[in-house]
Amino acid sequence: MFKNVIFFLLLLIITNCSIYNNNIVIKKFNNEDRFWYQRDLEKDSIFGISLIRLYEENRLLQTKSEIIVATLDTQIDLNHNDLLGQIWVNKKEIPNNGIDDDKNGYIDDINGWNFLGTIGRHHTSRNNYEYVKIVRENKNAYENNTLDSLERKEYKRALDYYNNANNYYKPYLSSLKYAKEVFKLALDSLNYYYPNNNFKYKELDSIYNSIKKGDIRTFNQIREASAKDFTALVFTLKSLYQLNYSNYEQIDENEKMLDSIVNSNLNIYLKERRYIGDNVNELSKSYGNPLLNIYDRQLNHNTEVSGVIAANRNNKKGIKGFSNNIKIMPICIANNGSEHDKDIANGIYYAVNNGAKIINMSFGKEFSIHKKWVFDAIKYAESKKVLIIHCAGNNSMNIDFNPFYPSDFDYFKSEENVENFINVGSISKRTDNTLVSPFSNYGKNNVDLFAPGEDIYVAIKNSNYGYDSGTSLAAPMVSGTAALIWLYYPNLTVQEVKKIILESGVTIDKMVVKPGAENELVHFSELCKSGKILNTYNAMKMAEEMSRKKTN
Repeated sequence: MFKNVIFFLLLLIITNCSIYNNNIVIKKFNNEDRFWYQRDLEKDSIFGISLIRLYEENRLLQTKSEIIVATLDTQIDLNHNDLLGQIWVNKKEIPNNGIDDDKNGYIDDINGWNFLGTIGRHHTSRNNYEYVKIVRENKNAYENNTLDSLERKEYKRALDYYNNANNYYKPYLSSLKYAKEVFKLALDSLNYYYPNNNFKYKELDSIYNSIKKGDIRTFNQIREASAKDFTALVFTLKSLYQLNYSNYEQIDENEKMLDSIVNSNLNIYLKERRYIGDNVNELSKSYGNPLLNIYDRQLNHNTEVSGVIAANRNNKKGIKGFSNNIKIMPICIANNGSEHDKDIANGIYYAVNNGAKIINMSFGKEFSIHKKWVFDAIKYAESKKVLIIHCAGNNSMNIDFNPFYPSDFDYFKSEENVENFINVGSISKRTDNTLVSPFSNYGKNNVDLFAPGEDIYVAIKNSNYGYDSGTSLAAPMVSGTAALIWLYYPNLTVQEVKKIILESGVTIDKMVVKPGAENELVHFSELCKSGKILNTYNAMKMAEEMSRKKTN
């Protein structure tokens, strides 16, 4: 039993320290800390974006203009209190008449489009990871030696990911199943000493030490078990409590998550598009449905992202976005697994063709099967003067050398493709050398700047609120800033808006802990191209000056 316990605990420790999956974390913060990310360095000694200062100084006059920000993301809670009135409405479309009134190729797209919608008006909730798709689709070609050199290299990289993931997650799932059994057995055993399991961690530690000394005679009189078994049970329970696993439900929830990873994300035989009815390897657009909030388990992520950008500022509820004049166009392309390049590309085309000025993409993956489709869509957005904001990712890795998609960078040709793409890393509210979030990806060339993305107070489904972390929340900070700039200074080009955002940030001239490293210090400027942190106040001042020069 000891061997299994140690194996389980090692896996548990590794996972808790290194994986950030944008799960909602309810934390207790006081009201002052709740909106730290909107505060100001000069006034509050926090590297916030200074949005509160912008409003306190009345630098934003009333405007009747509106701007659309598309969120390529998950399903969304359209009825959240903070998003009521903030969702884009396609006024050219008559609701629920089954006709494509505006002739844009999408029937009844009143608020946006669900590219994961099924023919039967349901939602596809599961996808493989991208490397699983590559292994499945290229296995025979690789074995028959019909792939070119770049394709073979990419296949081998994907195969390594696939094998490593299986070798990691399958034993981890088995360990969690074992932990569920041990947890209940250990509580049952300890009930003799602590009726109703009324004990604290220190007491567990004490009883474990006494058992090791051989003081287990009372226990052996009431239960047939060896000293070694009981010691292992208490050791496991003690360790679980130490890692904040204090109830059976927590372990059960994680087991379900891992079961989904093993039997869906890593399942090479999964038929992902069975009910959508399209060919995922053909760039057609006649698929999906307009239903954006029908899958309850996947409403949170887009609700969080959209709330950061455009939560109602006047309803005295929850959070405050950048402006009530920002309207969110939800486009569903993400679920449990890696996003398909076909859906990403079509999502970009849909956003651009239906009036979005900014596209927020808070998702990412290490592989891209049809990367040219996405590159072409990003270029199309550039030609239509649309800005794309992307999160840098939560893998604690250097994405100059480790591909992370979508990207404006061609990793095979080592060149940038466009000038309308901003990649955003995450910082915390800490001002010491742990300023950069430990989970954030980084890159001197492929991350443009950093923005707050750790311990962010967010809107979650059913008109609730919580705290979450991830570069997924840093990206909408930039999207909201870009939207503000264009609301008040519409004569600026997409290149100028990008330049303003990057150059107006707060320069960080200090050594910081490199993400993924415990003690390695690097200069902040080595982690992103600009060497700066987003500052909305500064960006608006610079935008005003640049706009004035253009009109004089």
